[in-house]
Amino acid sequence: MYQKKRNYEEDQDIIYGVRAVIEAVLAERPINKIYIQRGMQKELFYELKDALADKKYHLQFVPIYKLNKMTRKNHQGVIAQVSPVVYQEIEPIVDQLFDRGEMPLFLVLDRLTDVRNFGAIARTAECLGVHAIIIPQKDSVSITADAIKTSAGALLKIPVCKSHDLNSTLHYLRESGIQIAAATEKTKSILPDNDLTVPLAIVVGSEENGVSMKILAEADMKLKIPMVGSIASLNVSVAAGMVLYEAVRQREMT
Repeated sequence: MYQKKRNYEEDQDIIYGVRAVIEAVLAERPINKIYIQRGMQKELFYELKDALADKKYHLQFVPIYKLNKMTRKNHQGVIAQVSPVVYQEIEPIVDQLFDRGEMPLFLVLDRLTDVRNFGAIARTAECLGVHAIIIPQKDSVSITADAIKTSAGALLKIPVCKSHDLNSTLHYLRESGIQIAAATEKTKSILPDNDLTVPLAIVVGSEENGVSMKILAEADMKLKIPMVGSIASLNVSVAAGMVLYEAVRQREMT
């Protein structure tokens, strides 16, 4: 059973029903999230649980009324939100860039939650030549029809990689010779004073909390955008654009 439906503020592609979701899992369909009813019928739950064993999908257990808002059909207590694109792996992208002699430029979104910020950032990233965007599996935006629309189609062009463990992914990038640069106001290091011509992964944080303390502690650079106004911070999509522009400006000058 398959349906397109307006879900809260986003257009979602959804699959509903235990058997339909199991078939999607077995077919390795790109799935953003699976919603499971709290206290759903045990027999159905165990069947679904067996299919999901050793899989790394983002599961969310919700009350039945939330599922009923997503569809009026017989969902049997489970709905899968299907991604309109296939997420990619970061490792082959890194290998290909170094094989071609290109200077890697990645953008990492640490717990970003606003889909429209995601779309705006992706549009800027594609325009400025970012090689891939990396997002965490959990507590993060995903690619939806609304995100694609906001990005003006950029999310259909730029590779997006989902990380099951963002800190491990950043460690892999660092081991591959790529420096980690965190955009934050919690530093005295001004953006233009840093060398952004090196292989680079720029991290921008969530709308509420910015880049996590763990990532900040391990970052090779901390980048502060100089400001003279009284407002303490910029919108994350604006900040991401400014940092990316500075990286491209420096690279164009070398």
